[in-house]
Amino acid sequence: MAEQKVSLPAKLINGGVAGLVGVTCVFPIDLAKTRLQNQQGSRVYIGMLDCLAKTIKMEGYFGMYRGAAVNLTLVTPEKAIKLAANDVFRQKLSKDGKLALWGEILAGCGAGTCQVVVTTPMEMLKIQLQDAGRLAAQRTVTASASASATCPTASLVASQAAQPGTNSPPRPSATRITLDLLKSQGLRGLYKGAGATLMRDVPFSIIYFPLFAKLNAVGRTEDRHSNPQKQAPFLQSFVAGCMAGSVAAVAVTPLDVIKTRLQTLQKGEGEDSYRGIIDCTQRILKREGPAAFLKGATCRALVIAPLFGIAQAVYFLGIGEHVLGLLG
Repeated sequence: MAEQKVSLPAKLINGGVAGLVGVTCVFPIDLAKTRLQNQQGSRVYIGMLDCLAKTIKMEGYFGMYRGAAVNLTLVTPEKAIKLAANDVFRQKLSKDGKLALWGEILAGCGAGTCQVVVTTPMEMLKIQLQDAGRLAAQRTVTASASASATCPTASLVASQAAQPGTNSPPRPSATRITLDLLKSQGLRGLYKGAGATLMRDVPFSIIYFPLFAKLNAVGRTEDRHSNPQKQAPFLQSFVAGCMAGSVAAVAVTPLDVIKTRLQTLQKGEGEDSYRGIIDCTQRILKREGPAAFLKGATCRALVIAPLFGIAQAVYFLGIGEHVLGLLG
């Protein structure tokens, strides 16, 4: 059987639908990841569950979805570009339906490079919205500590002010942040941290896509004239996506920490600002030690595993093909 050619519109639809479903499911954990990675001095949160519990207490249930609108808007083109690019690169580099390891690595590298065009501004805006709650909580903790040292009544007032809806400062919006960045720094402002994003996403794709392809082909006879990826059952694609995503996510966590720190515009009291990737790496090592580079690793694994599991399951179910069939 001849290998089917990639239908690019179908792959774009598959990637977009997968991204929307995946982000909706795991966004609160991603928010916890960002807040944990940005903690430097004063620790507001002691872990993922503590972060989520305090977020609900101080900001309400929907506080866990701060920045989700940006992600849901831009994740469609991001995931569509990534999955479709990898699929196209794999077909271009394969011979007789087979792809060598070097081809898998190149395909992953190409996919990671392509997605950065959308990923960088998306993450730039998302991080500011996600971290705003942490900064507000840090100010509340600092104020409460100072007040309790001088006056118990003042401490009670500060504690009451931390409740949802009690004179909380206006939160930034994605539109406001975008306009401010464009006005002050031009388009370059939205692409701050692009180098760090590329440094994270390319290795991630290099690890993820070849590993997924291998796991997705386990236990199945490979016909030399067919594409083994087309034969994968739903459950196998889901499990392979989860496993490959977890491994790749944890492996590049140090690079994600650097990217998050560089893209965070507003810093808390006593927190460092950085001039670039090397400066950020050196300062983190000096002030926080090597363990700081693994902040949020568990959260990343819990985010990426189902995100890519869902993505690959939807992708190989061929929802895009069905949609195009109904339209055409």
